Parts: sequence; C-alpha cells; structure tokens
Amino acid sequence: MPARRVVITGSSVISALGCGNDLNWKGLSEGRSGVRKITHFDASGYKTQIAAEVPDFDPSRWLSSKETRGTDLFIQYALASATEMMQASGLLNSESKLSEELADQAAVILGCGLGGLPFIEEGKLTVVEKGPSRLSPFFIPSVISNLAPGQVGLKFGCRGSNYAIASACASGAHAVGEAYRAIVFGTAKVVITGGVESTITPLAIAGFNSMRALSTRNEEPTKASRPFDLNRDGFVVGEGAGLLLLEDYEFALKRGARILAELVGYGSSCDAHHITAPAPEGAGAARAMALALKDAQVNPDQVGAINAHGTSTGLGDIAETQAIKKIFGSAAKGIKVSSTKSMVGHTLGAAGGVEAVYTVMALEKQIVPPTINLDEPDPECDLDFVPHHAQDHAHEYALSNSFGFGGTNVSLLFKRFKG
Repeated sequence: MPARRVVITGSSVISALGCGNDLNWKGLSEGRSGVRKITHFDASGYKTQIAAEVPDFDPSRWLSSKETRGTDLFIQYALASATEMMQASGLLNSESKLSEELADQAAVILGCGLGGLPFIEEGKLTVVEKGPSRLSPFFIPSVISNLAPGQVGLKFGCRGSNYAIASACASGAHAVGEAYRAIVFGTAKVVITGGVESTITPLAIAGFNSMRALSTRNEEPTKASRPFDLNRDGFVVGEGAGLLLLEDYEFALKRGARILAELVGYGSSCDAHHITAPAPEGAGAARAMALALKDAQVNPDQVGAINAHGTSTGLGDIAETQAIKKIFGSAAKGIKVSSTKSMVGHTLGAAGGVEAVYTVMALEKQIVPPTINLDEPDPECDLDFVPHHAQDHAHEYALSNSFGFGGTNVSLLFKRFKG
C-alpha cells in the first residue's frame, strides 16, 4: 500500500442514461439501454444509424453563455460534470474558486481520445465553402484535447499540473491512474480527473464502419450493445464524461470530506502486438490487472467485482475473458463481471472515467450493475457476467478495465471505504 493513500471524495457522470449520478445509477440498476437512433446528424445513409447519445443536455444548467460560446461539446461535458462535482465538494470559496492555499496543489488530468472532432468537421466545411477568413477564432481552442482540463482548471483556479491524456479507449483510465500517482508521489493534494468524449459525427461513424467495428442492429437499438453474447456484431459509440475527485487521505480526513471509496492500485501495459486486435489470450490485459493487484498488494481472491472493458466485439470480449481467467485462476468464476457498455455504449476516451465512476457507485452501494442483452452467452466467454439484472453483492475490492487501439491497457483497483 502506498505511503499516501488516495481516496475518492466526489464524482459526476454524463452519459446516454442522463446527466448526473442519480439518473445514471437509476438507469444502471434498472438495466436500461441508452442506445437510440442518431440525432446529431442525418445517419440514414450509413451502415450504422444508432449511438448512445447524451439526452437532454442543457449546458446552461451549469455553465455561463461565455463558457459555452465557441466550445466543442466534449469541453462542455467536462465543464458541466466538473461543475456539478465541485459545487458539492466543499472545496470552493464564495467565488466558486479553490483557496489560494490549495490552488497550487490542485491538478486537473483528463483523458480524451479524439478531441473536438465535431468542430474539426464543421471547420473544414466552413473553409471549403466560405473561405478561410470565415473560420471562427475559437476553432483551435475548441478542438485540442487539453482544453478540456484547461477550461476546468481555469474555472476553479487549479494551478497544479494540467494536461490531457490521449490513449484511445484507455484515455480516461490512464488519466485516473496518473492522477492517483500524482497524489501518491506528493505532487498534488487534490486532482479532478476522468475522461470526456463527444465524437458521434459523420466522420467517426464512417471511420468505424469502414473498420467493421460497429453494430449495425439499427432496427433494435436497445439490443445492439451485447458484450459477451454469441450474437454480438460490434460496439456502439457513446459519448459523455465521467469525473472523479481524488484527494490525499489525510487532507480529506482533516477537512471532514465524505469519502466514497479508495483507489489502491493502478496497472498499465502495452500488447506490442497489433494496432487494433488484442494480444493472444489477452496477455497485455492480464499484465495490467496483475500490476494493479501488485501495486495494491492485494491477492486475486480478494477481488469481488470487475467492470469489464467488454465492448461487444468478437476478439475483445474473448481476450478479456481469457485474461481474467489467467490472473484469477479458480477464483475467476466467483467474480461478478459487468459490462456497463451494454447500457451506455462505448464512450471511447471517456470510458475509463465513466466506468470508474460506476465502479465506485457499485462499491458504495454493494450492488453490481448488469450486462444487459446477454441472451446467449458466447461459450468462450464463460464467467459470471451478471446477465440482465443488477445483483446485491458484498465486495471489498473492484477492478475497472480499459483497453485501447495501439494495444494499450489499464486496470484500476478500488477498495470499499468503511470509515
């Protein structure tokens, strides 16, 4: 166990299940799908016409018109989620800023896979159709990934480290892991961290379609994301934000913060195998999980639940199953393995943050979310994937896995906090 303990004192999530923790937990516990027909653009001519869009997002609930003007949606999601979380944190003064004493020790580290792709597509059309002089001066600050943490740091006066991590679908998890290390190593007392993404765009859907990566179950959107099911046909693109507030345990204790859970282990690895396909038998994923357990000095048989990467892809689901069995051995059959992507789709760079929030919620409530649409389990995916319905489940430790193109793997280990 590291000398400096790292605790979670706040969280906020925006996803296809709604804006805010309560709506998300309600949707998860009910096993409700947020997948629907795409409305962000006319997808009628695309092979895939469905996605897990955020419903009813009104940035004016959290942000001023100045903050939303000229900002891509991924930045708005980051700001909205951070605002909700920080307003409940007890860390802000009357001007909604951190104190001068804390500001230099407050960092913002967020993951984002693709940045402002909607603005990039719109900007290209503007230049081609109307000329370069008509491009918005907000274009560059709206598309670069680090403006999500940059805008959050500006809003709350965080003067510590501030950067974005881009590691495809592991971006959010890498961000949480590096935030954890910042506190362990003593370079920060407080870190706003997690992942954000909004890339349900013509170019993204066309690109994933050209890879044959997406589900084309257009007539049954709510049944399209089906991790570990024999009849899965690809993943469903999602969007949103999942943020955590990490603090040094002693600092949180001294200020009387409500502690939701503890982050005790972080492991990352690379397959060094293929740009998109997982390593044989999930070797890289297994190394990431083993490193997280080693970091926390926790034995495999102590882990009770895993929020799987579980994307609903043929190779990925099998590789993750194999990796879990390799690390946990005979104990693997007793672990509850959920894929919350079955309900909110694959939020890409945001996934590690969104799923970390869900893992913390499950630990606190001692309930594991279901994997919906698991009607006919793939014989090669033979673990307890919590089919269809949430389950009460007493567990002390839970892993959250995130894997990405390029062979990048992250595993985060959370511990239930009992006071």
